[in-house]
Amino acid sequence: MSTTGYQVIARKWRPQKFDDLVGQDHVVRTLRNAIEQNRIAHAYLFVGPRGTGKTTTARLFAKCLNCESGPRADPPEDSEICQSIMNGSCMDVLEIDGASNNGVEQVRDLREDAQYSPSQGKYKIYIIDEVHMLSTQAFNALLKILEEPPEHVKFVFATTEAHKVLPTIVSRCQRFDLKPIPENLIKDRLAYICEQEGISAEDTALQAIARMADGGMRDSQSILDQMIAFCGESIAEQDVLQVYGLVGAEQTADLATAIATGDHIKILELVDSFDSSGRDFFRALVDLQARVREALLEAVKAGGTGSSLGEPMTTESLTRLLDSLRQSESALKFGLNEKVNFEVALLKASEECRARAIDGLIRELSGIAAGLPEEKKKP
Repeated sequence: MSTTGYQVIARKWRPQKFDDLVGQDHVVRTLRNAIEQNRIAHAYLFVGPRGTGKTTTARLFAKCLNCESGPRADPPEDSEICQSIMNGSCMDVLEIDGASNNGVEQVRDLREDAQYSPSQGKYKIYIIDEVHMLSTQAFNALLKILEEPPEHVKFVFATTEAHKVLPTIVSRCQRFDLKPIPENLIKDRLAYICEQEGISAEDTALQAIARMADGGMRDSQSILDQMIAFCGESIAEQDVLQVYGLVGAEQTADLATAIATGDHIKILELVDSFDSSGRDFFRALVDLQARVREALLEAVKAGGTGSSLGEPMTTESLTRLLDSLRQSESALKFGLNEKVNFEVALLKASEECRARAIDGLIRELSGIAAGLPEEKKKP
């Protein structure tokens, strides 16, 4: 009896067409137009954080170029060559790991192989992932074929660290920067996957997963996979908070309010509750910064003062609060006692945001002095 192995969500729900790519509309539009206008370059460089769709976009682009009657922006899903490209078995689309094939000999072999015509599709396409891992000698060996590539050869490079790629390589490529995916788009995609998989998930639980993914769709899907294994067919926010040590949005808001109002007792009580429930202090600091940033943006839009943290605060006070929290990151991350460092960071931020900046005080006093009537000179 044959059994089908389990396929993780990140692979099962990997985009199969451009319309499935989330949060990268600027890249999709440019590639579509290039195909439709027959303005296809010989080399592309996809740059972006992990899990944002670099390799997937490269595969989709390769499918569009090598499909039957291609190049076309909407290739048929049921064609044999398109399926072979997506599952990595197409002889004309070669995916190379730059981390393990980073020597000059491997690049020389690639140059020799590129001289042969494709066997199935119109182009021979080389997708080099983590291209920044290539050695300087390997980059130099790649330069010649990038300058004068055969007409049937296309290169697609992907990297998370574009600054490590030689400028001479970058200048020969069309560069596309894939952005971190917004939380609301990640949450909507996770909700769609849960619906298709028959999983019941609270909206706040998906929001917590999206927040923790830091803009990476693949990371969010891996987290969702783990939560399904933990919870079964029903996922609650409390389950996500428990498994990953997150602080809930309501508690984060309470902590921000306590800092803004100078309620030190409340701050220490909340920290104690985080510690007893095994919450991640560094992640709590990151979420707290996001909450203060929201309050800062609201204050800017309101004309310089906002009350979303419980009492009126100027943009100057909110900026000092956010800056104080940011400066505490390294001490919290590398300090010996996380709880103590976290408490000190919060209490210090509370004092700094409520203190008057000396330059602002001078400006205020100068304004008051300018409005006072001048004293009459004595005879």
